[in-house]
Amino acid sequence: MSFCSFFGGEVFKDHFKPGIYVCSKCDHELFSSRSKYEHSSPWPAFTETIHKNSVSKYEERPGAYKVKCGSCGNGLGHEFVNDGPAKGVSRF
Repeated sequence: MSFCSFFGGEVFKDHFKPGIYVCSKCDHELFSSRSKYEHSSPWPAFTETIHKNSVSKYEERPGAYKVKCGSCGNGLGHEFVNDGPAKGVSRF
């Protein structure tokens, strides 16, 4: 899953220090740095969430899901079908 920011200047794309990524509005736990992978887009990308309720998503158009914080509904970006690391990696 890759996430996009509409505010420009994404600072976490190349950030690979150990830790937990949380929602910027409510501090809800979203992703572990262990699930982060290098991606060709300018945005950070993850293979799975920390908890089943970390995010919510709905299909915005075929192959593209809008992703929001599972607690407060803050927009996190998009998930694109068949976009991710090599096959066999778990996805949520």
